[in-house]
Amino acid sequence: MSFFESLLILLAAAVLLLQAARRLTIPYPTMLAAAGVGLALIPGAPKISIEPHTALALFIAPALVDAAFDFPVGAVRRLWRPLFALAVVAVLLSAGAVAWLGVTLAGLPIAAALALGAIVAPPDAAAATAILGSVKMPRGSVAVLKGESLLNDATALLLFSAATALQSQGQIDGALGLRLTLAAPGGIVLGIVLARLMRFLSSYVAGTLGGNVFEFVAAFGVWVIAERIGLSPVLCLVAFAMTIARTAGLRTPPRTRIHSFAVWTSAVFVLNVLAFLLMGFQARTIVTAMDPGRLRDAATFAGAVILTLVGVRLAWVLTYNRLAKRIRWLRGDAKPSSLRHGVLVGWCGMRGLVTLATAFALPSTFPQRDLIVLTAFAVVLATLVVQGMTLSPLVRLLKLDGENGLEDELARARADLAAAALAVLAHKTGPATEYWRYRFEAVGAEAARDCPPLEARRAVGLKALRRQRERLEELRDADSVGADAFLVLQEELDFEEVSISREDERQIEEG
Repeated sequence: MSFFESLLILLAAAVLLLQAARRLTIPYPTMLAAAGVGLALIPGAPKISIEPHTALALFIAPALVDAAFDFPVGAVRRLWRPLFALAVVAVLLSAGAVAWLGVTLAGLPIAAALALGAIVAPPDAAAATAILGSVKMPRGSVAVLKGESLLNDATALLLFSAATALQSQGQIDGALGLRLTLAAPGGIVLGIVLARLMRFLSSYVAGTLGGNVFEFVAAFGVWVIAERIGLSPVLCLVAFAMTIARTAGLRTPPRTRIHSFAVWTSAVFVLNVLAFLLMGFQARTIVTAMDPGRLRDAATFAGAVILTLVGVRLAWVLTYNRLAKRIRWLRGDAKPSSLRHGVLVGWCGMRGLVTLATAFALPSTFPQRDLIVLTAFAVVLATLVVQGMTLSPLVRLLKLDGENGLEDELARARADLAAAALAVLAHKTGPATEYWRYRFEAVGAEAARDCPPLEARRAVGLKALRRQRERLEELRDADSVGADAFLVLQEELDFEEVSISREDERQIEEG
């Protein structure tokens, strides 16, 4: 069976699994990773391996750019304390605890144990965004978790580089120490510089399909450049995407933005689907490489690592949560977080492709490499399945599923925007001005809840739009409207219908 045929079968299986995940209300990464294991163990199943460096760039870079583009710099400034607590302190504590287990239970050398700790410590950006998007959670908790998933890989990968260098060289020399010290700030600076270059170059391809291709080339290129010169590719990409996003709102034409968002959403989703399914496929490679006796010992050690990771994260998050409630400096301007929110954030520790790809990147001569790889896979699978499947019930158990606040925030922002527009029209007259004044006054009234109920207005609007669609089809059948005009008018009706839809109806459901 060729690679293309294997990939086609995998995607077809993924479509079925996505439908099952949607109907069973299971996060799709959980379903795909578990199903990947089952598919890999079927006799005659194709053997598909993941080249670690390619996997990191292919699957992680677009997910990072997509998530970082939607995560504003202002949120980083506001949430930097809890983000530091999760993305740095939690990763170091988790890595340290696992390293201690590796030395005491498995007899790993200190450097190899630290490498294992760095591999399994960080929750994954792709796993977090995929699962958080399928579970209704408080928006404050989601913001912290998404910010953590953007930054914690940098901490873990720097620690991993230091540990592997220590294992191979026996020490960290001055040159390596300097490179590790400069990796984080250098990555941020490089990301900002490349973003400014991207803004200049993208003006030549704006509004074209080639511009969409260039966006992906830039995302992969930034990762490769940062990696080649020894800087943090994670922080470089995050800084790159955030810098682009700060000015994209005013520079990007609306039609280009709508098309670009659709392309990126679909592409990142497809890559996530393949990544989680292929993760499960690595089971055969890992399990068949060990004899039964060693496999049992390794499984016992992996179980201890999983319990340690879950326990350390929960303990640290709850400790920080209580300290931040009592000490204002630890939370800054943010409101004190409740204990329920702390439990929820502490439970969201899904590992993913970064953990697995980093484990596979270990040299073949690395001490007890088979044990480390099996442990990494067990951590990924256990956290995706156990924590992923229990996340939604936990949200309901903690009674946090109603704490969204999106409607009120939208109402306030819409009223503010309508007032800004009306201020521009205050001293203008004429039919065109009155038309737009009426539109903006209606928006302001809607935001202030001073208008007919939304559902009543939607029902009338949808009925009228339905008749317009029927009439447009009649005009096309009678050849009164050509193909080009038909597409333009159909798109206008589509945008009009979307504009009166509820916020949840505007999103394309995963699966």
